[in-house]
Amino acid sequence: MNALSLKNYRRITVKIGSALLVDRKTGLKRDWLASLADDIGALAANGAEILVVSSGAIALGRTMLGLERKALKLEESQAAAAVGQIALAGAWAQALGQHRLTSGQILLTLGDTEERRRYLNARATISTLLKMKAVPVINENDTVATSEIRYGDNDRLAARVATMMGADLLVLLSDIDGLYTAPPVQDPKAKFIPVVERITPDIEAMAGAAASELSRGGMRTKLDAGKIATGAGAAMIITDGTRQSPLLAIERGERATLFLPGRHPVKGYKTWIAGQLEPAGQLSVDEGAVKALLSGKSLLPAGVRQVTGNFSRGDTVAILAPGNREIARGLVAYDAADAVRIAGLKTTEIEAVLGYEARSAMIHRDDLVVNGNGIEI
Repeated sequence: MNALSLKNYRRITVKIGSALLVDRKTGLKRDWLASLADDIGALAANGAEILVVSSGAIALGRTMLGLERKALKLEESQAAAAVGQIALAGAWAQALGQHRLTSGQILLTLGDTEERRRYLNARATISTLLKMKAVPVINENDTVATSEIRYGDNDRLAARVATMMGADLLVLLSDIDGLYTAPPVQDPKAKFIPVVERITPDIEAMAGAAASELSRGGMRTKLDAGKIATGAGAAMIITDGTRQSPLLAIERGERATLFLPGRHPVKGYKTWIAGQLEPAGQLSVDEGAVKALLSGKSLLPAGVRQVTGNFSRGDTVAILAPGNREIARGLVAYDAADAVRIAGLKTTEIEAVLGYEARSAMIHRDDLVVNGNGIEI
């Protein structure tokens, strides 16, 4: 099986960056969009379900409003998004309509994927669109998002969407054709990496910053996306989206980096926990707790050495092994203040400190997602 052939995947999430869709002088790149729609039409005709995560609302809106090339204030970005989103949705509807495909617009905020009830509602809406053979076109709701409540980049949003919808492939169309041992612009000797079996710290060290003024993400955010997607059992491809028909280019064997799915993917309820983008806090644990977690046990207060963050009971927190390696995430059973008070205590000592009979586990194993190699979620 050729893992790079898109024909082998039943549900594909495709992420498009702003710089691919929008020229800062001339606006929307309609010819390029038409070529991508051709690719999507061909995949849909072959039986695949396609989800599109499309950047470009702010970039398109600022061009339409004549905003100068400068950093925008928050209210200017939101205004640009309001203008650009209408034009972007219309362009997608027209391009996909050429292939008798209906598109549906979905605008998400961070809370729509981080809060369980809203997560399930968003998933149900998108699932219904797919059942109706429509192509969901998804973007962050930039008209209301602020720096405190945003995804920050559409790479991670796309990974979150892919895991939420059970996609088996995430394609990140970028201005680079894959992963290199170093940013090739900075290091001409950088070597291309065709396949990544696992995202290790060495792989993460190869990441550079964003290459485009229109982009918020760089290779680092793509690797963050890869950790989310592969951890849920999806493959991921990073490839050059600047060429015409970029998905067909993958089929032709043009350069792309394939990230293999995780060997022990997270499923169901725990997919939501593992995919949380911004944990509300951190619990640093000792080696004894690490061994217990890796053997499938709950996290007890006795193994917690430090509590960081202002979280509430039921929030997602990251669990750090010695050396600050993130080895797990879970829904914590205590507010931060009580977690601080009982950290390091034996189960039999908790009631005397808190004044009531409480749960024995800081995080129960049913609410816990452990990364077996201790390197990435």
